[in-house]
Formats: sequence, structure tokens, C-alpha cells
Amino acid sequence: MCTGAGRAVSVYSELIADGVSRRWVQAATRRGALRQIRRGVYATFGACEPALTAALHGGAIACITAARHAGLWVLSEDDSVHVWLRGGGHERRHAEKGCTCVPHWDGAARGDSFGPPTTAGILRQILACAGVEEFFVALESALRKGMLHQADLDWLRLHTNESGREALALARADADSGLESLVRWRLRRHNLAVRTQVVIPSTGRVDLLIGERLIVEADGRENHHDAEHRHKDLVRDAHAAMWGYVTLRFDYAMIVHDWDLVERAILSHSARLGAS
Repeated sequence: MCTGAGRAVSVYSELIADGVSRRWVQAATRRGALRQIRRGVYATFGACEPALTAALHGGAIACITAARHAGLWVLSEDDSVHVWLRGGGHERRHAEKGCTCVPHWDGAARGDSFGPPTTAGILRQILACAGVEEFFVALESALRKGMLHQADLDWLRLHTNESGREALALARADADSGLESLVRWRLRRHNLAVRTQVVIPSTGRVDLLIGERLIVEADGRENHHDAEHRHKDLVRDAHAAMWGYVTLRFDYAMIVHDWDLVERAILSHSARLGAS
């Protein structure tokens, strides 16, 4: 994320409207507080590279790039910069060769020349660009962080497709990771009773509880790699077993890239435990 407060990128007229003088802009540029990235466009010190790249195209960060910038969960491992370009405008040539930036054209209102879309706008872009699973994960993240109001949800229902409205109907604010959201979304067709962040006696809070006795733990990429974490996980699973629970533990790669295996394991145990 970009450092500092206020706009990361501004046009000259916006700086003047904020109450600074031409002399201040010149002095700030000389001392490095501002960086002129092209004629009439300035970036603050600490502005992130995606914001600078988007500004070179004549736009702002959008879609998955803007979601990452806002701290939302995203599944995509692609680091291409998604750029929000003003509807009816034009895209500037990127300075670097082999540009992989992804343009987004729409006529949504902007707060300022290079400001990112609203949270609802970001989610709509994700749905159109990356699909409903990525949309659902980011949506539950935004709900978890309190970044959506009822008016935003109403707007999304009016401006999304059928799959987007299905995701809105299923979305909750209690998921603790994007993997939990993804598992619950992918299991929705099986009519299972799936709860998230449930406290189990002597075990603590678990990621998902299916029915009354099947625990599913979704281990993210950043966790559970060392022996100490692995030991703690095994102790938790043993405590859960003492209370009659069965724990299935899957890592990021399995959930994202080997879902068929994960799904078969969950459904098999669900059937045996009567978890529907």
C-alpha cells in the first residue's frame, strides 16, 4: 500500500485547489516530497508503484490492484496492474516495454483525477474481470472490514449479474480469511450447514464447522510452515477429537489448485457424520 495520507497522485490543479502555491509545488518537487511523473501530474513521496504505473497510463488503480491496495483479500497471484481509465478518454502509452497492465473502462464518477474506485466499484470491476469466486472473496473481506454500507450493497445488486447477486445473498461478515470464503462458496451447492469461526471446547476457534462434528481448517500460504505451528495444529486437532470432532486440514495450494480432492474429502466425511 502507498504510504502517507491524502492523494498518492494529483494533477497540478488539484494541488492548487488544496491551497498550496505554485512556488510550494516547485519547492516540494526539488526536495523530493513530490515527484513529477509527467507534465502536470505529481506523485507524493512514498506513492506505491502500482499507483505510479496507473498514472503513467492516464488512470488510477482498479479491480484486483485496488483491492490489494485497500487491504482486501484476493485470490489472484497475478501482479499485473489493473488501471481504471476514464470513460470516453484515452489510454496513454506505458513507458515500459512488455506492459502487462489491464485497462478498465467505465463511466463511474471519480472523487479526483487519480483516485481509485469506491469499494463497491472495485468489487464490480472484480466480478467483470476475474469472476464470481474472486468477487465473493473480496466481498466478504469488505464486509469483514466494515467497508460496505447498505447503500453500497443495494447498488451492487442493481449493477451486477445473476451470479453476483447470488454471491451477495450468501456473503457474511464473519469469515477470517479468503480461503474460508472460497471453501464456503464452493460448497454452497451441496446444502451443507457450514459455519465459520466457531469456538470448540478445549480447541478454540476453528475456521469452518460443517454440521455438528466436521471441522475444516484452511491454512493460508503464510502460516503453519514451521515445526512449532505444526505441533500446535496437531494438539488442537487431538483436543477436538477428544470431543468427538473430525478435523480436515487443507493448505492454500490444495484449496485453490486441487479443489476436487478437497471437495471429495469433505463430502465423504460429511456423509459419514451426517453433516448435511
